[in-house]
Amino acid sequence: MSPSLLGICSALASLVALSQAAYVIHDDYTPSTFFDKFEFFTEPDPTHGFVDYVNQTRAKELGLARLTNGSKVYMGVDHKTQSPEDGRASVRISSNKTYTHGLFIADISHMPGGICGTWPAFWMFGANWPNQGEIGILEGVHTSDYNAITLHSGAGCVMLPGGAAAPAAPAANRTLGRLGNAADVLQTGNQTTTNCQAMINDNVGCSVKDLRPTSYGAGFNANGGGVYAMEWTSKRIAVWFFPRGDIPANVVSAAPDPATWGTPAANFAGPCDIDSHFKENRIIFDTTFCGDWAGNTWAQSTCAPKAKTCNAFVAKNPTAFKDAYWEIGALRVFKDGGAGAEKKGGAEKEPVAEKKAGAEKEPVAEKEPIAEKEAGAEKKAGAEKEFVAEKEAGAEKKAGAQATGVKRSPAGKNGVY
Repeated sequence: MSPSLLGICSALASLVALSQAAYVIHDDYTPSTFFDKFEFFTEPDPTHGFVDYVNQTRAKELGLARLTNGSKVYMGVDHKTQSPEDGRASVRISSNKTYTHGLFIADISHMPGGICGTWPAFWMFGANWPNQGEIGILEGVHTSDYNAITLHSGAGCVMLPGGAAAPAAPAANRTLGRLGNAADVLQTGNQTTTNCQAMINDNVGCSVKDLRPTSYGAGFNANGGGVYAMEWTSKRIAVWFFPRGDIPANVVSAAPDPATWGTPAANFAGPCDIDSHFKENRIIFDTTFCGDWAGNTWAQSTCAPKAKTCNAFVAKNPTAFKDAYWEIGALRVFKDGGAGAEKKGGAEKEPVAEKKAGAEKEPVAEKEPIAEKEAGAEKKAGAEKEFVAEKEAGAEKKAGAQATGVKRSPAGKNGVY
């Protein structure tokens, strides 16, 4: 066997070995109790967006947080108010529970992306940001047609494609991820940056681009969305995306098995010590406008001709945001149910954070049988917003993303969309 073929086989074996956990359901965020399990964040946007995050009561009054047809969770933005003084009304929620390790599966049929001025994200992060890490699963700005999967951490965390398990490859090839070397078999996305440290390089973190047009924004929505799955273990953090119409039955079953899913879009597997840098994260969904990423790239984007600034466009064009909404069919969290399943494996830390305004309902599996498990409404005690939750709610203004959990702009921050 040639050395190159041997290297590829070795890499594939490593990849399979990373996903051999026997997963069992741990939390099912079903539609009827979905909002009971989340806190609504109402502080100023840490990423300096032109947005007014409203509480649950107000979100319900405005129709921004509700169920659609009794089966899916809807989270939208105000698309009626002309020139809102404090920013466009929107919703940002964070789970009451925190997680360290697990398998997170979300069936999303529509997302707010693909619209000038928007910056939506489905992500996770720890209260002691960036030292407890941040995992960006689905994120982008403006009319971007690809998803940026990004990690942010404290100092000393570098992630190469496939990590230490990947065959040796020139640094330049490693950085880009897919350039015909053996590391290709470990992820299908393009690695754009490898240093996850949040406080350098404009907080771009370590990032992988999923260049499939169905992975984000207009292409995602036109195809009816799909399923995002993120596996987080001590050995790796991997993200898969399955477009609607191409979702393996195993992914939406009661016993999902990542070892059968094929190559992930992103496979962050070291040499960073994952357990030292990522722990006790909350699940977050939000839609902000402009701010540190979308606002700072406005002039270079294809949206620039529409208005002098991002804020001006968002303020004066409410109807442009009618389709800036999340529609979630299911959200489930699994943990390793095998012998020795770690305590960290699931949502077990429920931070005591002030209970926010009323709860609402939760999503059901969009098309696939992914969420049919009604999980009891769990007292959304949760850290009102994620990172800021247990810290001082006011100290959130992310000035330089200093010590507040902030949704960072992924490695495409200075790109043109």
